[in-house]
Amino acid sequence: MKLKLIAGSANPILAQEISKKLGVELSAAKIGHFSDGEIQVKIIDNVRGADCYILQPTCSPVNENIMELLIVADALKRASAKRITAVMPYYGYARQDRKSEPRVPITSKLIANLITASGINRILTMDLHAGQIQGFFDIPVDHLYGTPVLLKYFEERKLDNPIVVSPDAGGVERARAFAKHLNADLAIVDKRRPRPNEAAIMNIIGDVRGRNAIILDDMIDTAGTLTKVAEAIKNAGATTVFAASSHGVLSGEALEKIQNSCLQEVVITDSIPHSGENKKIKVLSIASLLAEAIMRISNDESISALFV
Repeated sequence: MKLKLIAGSANPILAQEISKKLGVELSAAKIGHFSDGEIQVKIIDNVRGADCYILQPTCSPVNENIMELLIVADALKRASAKRITAVMPYYGYARQDRKSEPRVPITSKLIANLITASGINRILTMDLHAGQIQGFFDIPVDHLYGTPVLLKYFEERKLDNPIVVSPDAGGVERARAFAKHLNADLAIVDKRRPRPNEAAIMNIIGDVRGRNAIILDDMIDTAGTLTKVAEAIKNAGATTVFAASSHGVLSGEALEKIQNSCLQEVVITDSIPHSGENKKIKVLSIASLLAEAIMRISNDESISALFV
């Protein structure tokens, strides 16, 4: 099958990088808006019988980017594409993956239903907020991990006496695997809020004194919890505190909080585009990882072999 790459408007720079890595030109497509704000899509290239990949993370503006993905998929389906794969390095609404209280939606399941209904045949994504979201889809999901990209960066930094810190109990498995590959120790932050509207009490399980700490999480949103965890680790005697995350959502006053924090550096990937400069933020490219995964899917090869 002919391999076709279609770039949505969510992360055009990453799409260009993936295109270069694969040596495949981005297919011509017109994506715009009608005067009332409705999304207008036209695929210029012939995609009949093609293996099509829509490069579109569903980051902010989330609703706009999700709708654009669905409309592009519908256009490809009606243009007789053989197979349609949504390449979503960041999956929006992933945090709403269960009923945490009465009368709330499971939005990540709703989005999965919409994607499937649009005619998309498979999903390629990275570091889902919860692994079980893969089960929300009735189509194949190839789940990548940004860990190798982050791990390579910290291996090259050669930090003395490192320790990997999970900012909560839910991220222990991720942090343990990272620490194992980095040949580092593991610490866990146990955060408890005694009563509503009272400051959280953070207990650190593990000795961070005199260590170079790396806080590992799947995403950084407002950076409120991250900066508080970093402060607690620093107060416990850590020499320096780094943070690493696959997805830098960085909403609200996140950049300002990071800049004013005790964090030495925050390392994220370009799964979400970033505008503006912040000396404490280092952005790593996942273009090679995604390009390799796309090529393996196209050639019916193993994706899991990437992480052996």
